[in-house]
Amino acid sequence: MAERRSRSLRTRITAASTLVVAAALVLGALAFYGILSVSIRDATLSAAETRAEQLAARIDAEGPAVVTELDDDVAQVLDEGGRVAAASEEADSGDLPDIDGAPVIAYDDEAMVVVREDLDEGGTLLLAVSVEDDQSTLATVALLLAVAVVAVVALVAAITWWVVGRALRPVERIRAEVDDISADRLDRRIAVPASGDEIAALAGTMNRMLDRLDAAAPAQRRFISDASHELRSPLATIRQHAELAQLHPDATSVGDLAGVVHDEGLRMQELVDALLLLTRLDESPVIRQEAIDLDDLAFAEITRLRAAGAVVDGSGIHAARVRGDVRLVGRLVRNLADNAARHARSAVAIGVLESDGQVLLTVDDDGPGVPAAERERIFERFVRLDEGRARDAGGSGLGLAIARAIAEAEGGSVGVEDSPLGGARFTVVLPAAP
Repeated sequence: MAERRSRSLRTRITAASTLVVAAALVLGALAFYGILSVSIRDATLSAAETRAEQLAARIDAEGPAVVTELDDDVAQVLDEGGRVAAASEEADSGDLPDIDGAPVIAYDDEAMVVVREDLDEGGTLLLAVSVEDDQSTLATVALLLAVAVVAVVALVAAITWWVVGRALRPVERIRAEVDDISADRLDRRIAVPASGDEIAALAGTMNRMLDRLDAAAPAQRRFISDASHELRSPLATIRQHAELAQLHPDATSVGDLAGVVHDEGLRMQELVDALLLLTRLDESPVIRQEAIDLDDLAFAEITRLRAAGAVVDGSGIHAARVRGDVRLVGRLVRNLADNAARHARSAVAIGVLESDGQVLLTVDDDGPGVPAAERERIFERFVRLDEGRARDAGGSGLGLAIARAIAEAEGGSVGVEDSPLGGARFTVVLPAAP
């Protein structure tokens, strides 16, 4: 199928190029033929007029009898009444029409043009000049032009077919190589020609696309594996407690079993909700836009964390507004606040500041911090550092990934650095609301 498409493209390009060249050649040939025919006719008429002037001068000097002595010229002298007063031997077959420079006429089975010249003593000289040689010349030229046009068009078609085929050969090679790359052979790359032209650029683009696919495939497999593992764990817990209750109904209370099912069900719901949110952020940008008081969201998180027993400093919060989806921005603040509270030893600090058209949200903790080598990796999905891998100490590993996805969807960014408190500082930069 691809080979047929390639041949079809080659055929279409060749046909289009040939038609353009053929049209140009035909128009050029017609224009040349028209100009040449006019030029030859004008030259013939000019020569005939010159000859008529010479004969008229002799007639004025010697009389009309001069015409009868002509052997090769077709000439007649008309008197003032329009009657033939004298004629050459070639003009004895009939009267010449008095149509000076008119279209070609047939006289004595020969194509001629007639010119007239007034005589000084009265009367008119009519001189007919044959144009059969001119017509023969033009017919030869027309034949040569037709043959030349056909030959040039055929040559152009052949050259175009060969050139296009040669130009498309690297494209066909690239197509064949890409077509041969399957999901389990994403490490293969296309040979980039050294031509430095558009074909080389196409090969480079295809290789960069394969690089992205090659990098995305393991991440996707890892994501599916991690998601399956995270979902399997609460299911296994629920199943173990249910089997224990079946084997030892007297030793397991309904309340204990219900509590386990409830807690693990919440974990599964939170994980599924997080995955759905990430999928929605991947598939479409944020559409809902409204003015959001980011300082109010920050104070709400401080109140929530303090109610849970955490020590939180909110002195760095100043009034600031952003535009976006209030639910997503609220989720962003909450994820960072929960992450700080989870890793903090004793204190968390949240700050909000507007500066130069941007709003900065900072979340600090006095925990172990994030090593410099891990500061980008922690924003990947299902990534938890060794310190946070215990189930009671860490979440599903999606909180920071969701935070970054929301920040980027809202036109901002999020990063991590060392905190003045000794742990980690997460900084979110969002555009300020106008």
